[in-house]
Amino acid sequence: MALKFKYAKREEIPAEQAALYIERDGAFVLDADGATDKARVDEFRASNVALKQELETFKARFEGIDPEEVRKVVAEKQRLEEERQLKAGELDKVVETRIKGIKADFDKQLATLTTDREALNGRLTAIQIDQGVLTAATKRGLRPSAIPDITARARTVFKLVNGSPRAFESDGQSVRYGRDGVTPMTLEEWVDALVSDAPHLFESNAGGGAAGNPAGGGTGSNRSVKNPFRKETWNLTEQMKLQRTDPLLATRLKAAA
Repeated sequence: MALKFKYAKREEIPAEQAALYIERDGAFVLDADGATDKARVDEFRASNVALKQELETFKARFEGIDPEEVRKVVAEKQRLEEERQLKAGELDKVVETRIKGIKADFDKQLATLTTDREALNGRLTAIQIDQGVLTAATKRGLRPSAIPDITARARTVFKLVNGSPRAFESDGQSVRYGRDGVTPMTLEEWVDALVSDAPHLFESNAGGGAAGNPAGGGTGSNRSVKNPFRKETWNLTEQMKLQRTDPLLATRLKAAA
């Protein structure tokens, strides 16, 4: 007895064959490599036949026609029409027709240039912004899994201006300034702020009084550092000092607090 490809309901499947079927698209189909619904095969075959007939009709319609010769005929027809119009004193019509042709060619070339420019700008954005932010963020312990997130965030803030990344506010027009309030925010400054705003994108810092180091609280110079941002060791003077002398450490301590 041949196996049936599809059943509408599980109850219709013979008990001894039940294990051979899986549910798919609201029905139960035979779970076998290469097995295909006959209805879909027939539909595909009918579609191919229709396309083939359409192609044959198209070929028959244009059989023996040379595209280059057609272009020559069209150009000659246009030339003769211009001569007729000039003889009839219809110079304005000749000029109008030629301007339309020139404009159509120009619009076509402009569209091509615009597409190419957008593609190039996309590649430059990937190089200048994506790679720049990844370089800065990697130094600060970016998690590999956070790469798509941080590059997506960066592209909402930075745009290429004269080939260099520049930060803008959410309106996309106002320049976003850095720490000094005068110069535009750099990629590095943006990443520093992100360490505090989105710490889940970076490797977690050690708790207690240290920032990103093992127990004992040592920093890069092996000195003990009390976290001035923690409630129990809050010190505004030390916060300001750290932000001035070691912004990166200040950011990490703030995130750890």
